[in-house]
Amino acid sequence: MAYKAKIRVTLRPSILDVQGKAVQHALENLGYSTVDSVRIGKYIEMRIEGEDSGEAGSVAEDVCRKLLANPVMEDYSIELEKINQTD
Repeated sequence: MAYKAKIRVTLRPSILDVQGKAVQHALENLGYSTVDSVRIGKYIEMRIEGEDSGEAGSVAEDVCRKLLANPVMEDYSIELEKINQTD
């Protein structure tokens, strides 16, 4: 069985997002004064082979904890989607 893991990694709310602040400032300079609190994150998709969604979810969780997210500064969320073998 194959699964697509859709992973979002974002800075924790207590961490200053310097890149987000820079984008917000640039948007204000372009006249978008209604845009507020820009936060920048990462989006990752990966295909995981597994017996079931529990196994695929466990692999995605391990990958996030060990490589994709810094647990001190970042949070992550995982969405699993069952896919056809040909996708």
